[in-house]
Amino acid sequence: MDMMKLAEEIIAGRRLGREDDLSVLVHCDLKALAQGADQIRRHLLGEKVDLCTIINGRSGHCPEDCKYCAQSVHHATGCAAHDLLEKEVIVQEARQNEEEGVDRFAIVTSGMGFTPADFDQLLAAYQSIRTACHHLKLCGSHGFLTREQFRRLRQAGVSRYHENIETSRRFFPSICTTHTYDDKIRSIRMAQEEGLSVCSGGIIGMGETWEDRLDMAVSLSELGIESIPINALMPISGTPLEALPQLPQEDILRTVAIFRYLNPEANIRLAAGRALIDHDGEAAFAGGASAAITGNMLTTSGSTIQSDRAMLQAMGRRLAAPVPKEK
Repeated sequence: MDMMKLAEEIIAGRRLGREDDLSVLVHCDLKALAQGADQIRRHLLGEKVDLCTIINGRSGHCPEDCKYCAQSVHHATGCAAHDLLEKEVIVQEARQNEEEGVDRFAIVTSGMGFTPADFDQLLAAYQSIRTACHHLKLCGSHGFLTREQFRRLRQAGVSRYHENIETSRRFFPSICTTHTYDDKIRSIRMAQEEGLSVCSGGIIGMGETWEDRLDMAVSLSELGIESIPINALMPISGTPLEALPQLPQEDILRTVAIFRYLNPEANIRLAAGRALIDHDGEAAFAGGASAAITGNMLTTSGSTIQSDRAMLQAMGRRLAAPVPKEK
């Protein structure tokens, strides 16, 4: 199949789904696939790159058994643990990121659920960020919430909620047994029903097949996801996946391009594992990616805001303007 012709059809309105033979995306020439993906990105999203930063608002002590995660109590990783950060610490970090020219800022918390007092503290942090930062869009990643909690988050100024589906429905039980794939889907749909945009993607390199990756991409399309983070597994010592080999660069680049073909209007967001791609992911930005998580990736380091901005500006991409410090 001619990948550029397929890209032109997608630009014109065609959408691929489960009824299509998607195996061609796995076996076609990678260079042609990436060129087509970049063409789709350019026509449907333009040159703007959406940059997001995160803060590890509450770390460790998570009762879930996700096999990739350093913060699970089921794994002996030596991960530093702390309770919910003070509001002032979170607001200061948000303000610094705004000054460096990022679009979004997310508080990420480990564990399941909140006491009423802790959730009130979390909302107060979001409200304070909204007061102090006039250009940042706010995102949250707090696991499974109630409908009322989703509603209160939105009222506090949060516009997007993060809930990765992680992988395919078939492979999900192989990486987590303490909650289900359907729990994830219910949470995503509830967030959407409460007026929140959703950021949802997953991790590649956990032992899944290409069919699993295709299934994940199609599922995200069916859910209408607007931001799709793609993480390449960076095996962490002490987790059940510690001995897995790191993915070759070509697999990551093909995955990014495939997700662009199957989610043409979503922001395909580079996340963890960018060190596995030359020049912090430059080829991925030239092959379908339109967004990134920058700064620190929870328990693994990522690229810096400054280095990402320099690389993307050299590629001719548009970025949010830095916000001058208040005097």
